[in-house]
Amino acid sequence: MVTIKCRNVTFPNIEAVIFDKNGTLEDSETYLRSLAQRTARLIDAQIPGIGEPLLMAFGVNSNNLDPAGIIAVASRRETEIAAAAYIAETGRGWFESLKIARHTLDEAEQYLGQTPSPLFAGTLEVIKSLSQAELKLGILSAATTQEVQMFVAHHQLGSYLQLQMGVDEGPSKPDPILFLQACQALGVEPNATLMVGDSVGDMQMARNAKAAGCVGITWISKSDHVQGADVVIHQLDEIQIVKS
Repeated sequence: MVTIKCRNVTFPNIEAVIFDKNGTLEDSETYLRSLAQRTARLIDAQIPGIGEPLLMAFGVNSNNLDPAGIIAVASRRETEIAAAAYIAETGRGWFESLKIARHTLDEAEQYLGQTPSPLFAGTLEVIKSLSQAELKLGILSAATTQEVQMFVAHHQLGSYLQLQMGVDEGPSKPDPILFLQACQALGVEPNATLMVGDSVGDMQMARNAKAAGCVGITWISKSDHVQGADVVIHQLDEIQIVKS
């Protein structure tokens, strides 16, 4: 067991740390903004007038991405449903709307390519140090499991992580069942596991699962995006091992 300190908050008896991916380990802002813009343009080409309100719903305003917006924190399935709702508002049937949303997101993703975004500065060093302290480490993301696995493989993180978990079918964040499933897969109790994430959904999920603690990270210094965190940090290297 390890004692971890973040700023002035100490978490004793920690056995595992679970990380979100987008906005926590992965600097995905440019990709997500481009995905939202491309998707909105493609849908607008089919249904004129829908692009701008859909872009706002995704969380893109001018050229700024809202870290709490749909495209940043929702699962793929939730993003499809949100887009479909805007399409359905134009009078199309629900199943047709879902089909358009799904195909358009597929087309936008194919256009942008599958190369994962870069790691935030210092991410690899932090993961290595936590792994060396014999902590179990995992990723629990609203992205698909395939996207998580591609990210891990691309950045050669596999030797440090015991869990690569995304959201495919079924519940999404902030449902605590996801955190409980992640802990079960790691072979640890929630009360010995820290959650590190950049959204309210991460904090709510872990808190309702009775996690040992919730560490909110905001690289852009907007702590309202991680309400419910026990401590808010701005760099991953603020996660310090006190003793093991």
